[in-house]
Amino acid sequence: MDVHRSFAQIAVVEDGLVRDEGRIGVRPEDLRQWAAEFCEPGDEVALEATTNSDAIAVMLRDVVARVVVSNPRKTRAIAEAKVKTDKVDARILAQLLAADFLPETWVADERTRMRRRLVARRTHLVRQRTRLKNRVHAILSRNLVPTCPHADMFGGVGGRWLARQALPADEQRSVDALLRQLDFAGDELALVERDIAADAVGDPQVARLMTVPGINVTVAASIVAAVGDFSRFESADRCGRSIVASRPGAGSRSRPSLPPER
Repeated sequence: MDVHRSFAQIAVVEDGLVRDEGRIGVRPEDLRQWAAEFCEPGDEVALEATTNSDAIAVMLRDVVARVVVSNPRKTRAIAEAKVKTDKVDARILAQLLAADFLPETWVADERTRMRRRLVARRTHLVRQRTRLKNRVHAILSRNLVPTCPHADMFGGVGGRWLARQALPADEQRSVDALLRQLDFAGDELALVERDIAADAVGDPQVARLMTVPGINVTVAASIVAAVGDFSRFESADRCGRSIVASRPGAGSRSRPSLPPER
């Protein structure tokens, strides 16, 4: 299956021959109908890791013998194909699976996926707060306001200092709007961090990670979300590389990033 946002291109290898089977929708009802009409219990299905691949794999696992979610960074045959179309990609995936040459990735369970969604929400809110603060600093800078003498310009003392600064009326309204957005983002951040902490309560992996100096409950829960099942790794070194690969800029589309510092 060459999976896209709203459809999947299907190719089949059977008795050594490859054929195209057209496109299907990727809504749950489309996948259920396709699996009921087309799939056999002994079939194997391959698809690349994308935003919706885990959900598709979970749906198909109970219908076929095996579902393989491949690592797109390692599927070089597709990346290096001279002619790239949905049909070509689907055919190559099917042929690699039939030859057992497809590099497989781990499909997270539902709790791990939920944890990753929580971490992703927190990361988005932290970055949003940073952008809002940077916009306030930019307004002050272009109006020649001196640097705030307090460590936190958005805290109690720093906030009172900020309120005393003279700005043009339109700039002041912009700062006021940004501060309201900051308050809202802060409230939402507190809620998602509460959800992360509530999920982490009683988790022995989170508790063990928190014994490391500098790792609090949020960072520990983020590591557990990124790794998932620790026992699937052959060594601590491989586990560490998985965490590094999940960080921003590592090029992974299916792993959450660790939360940045606030």
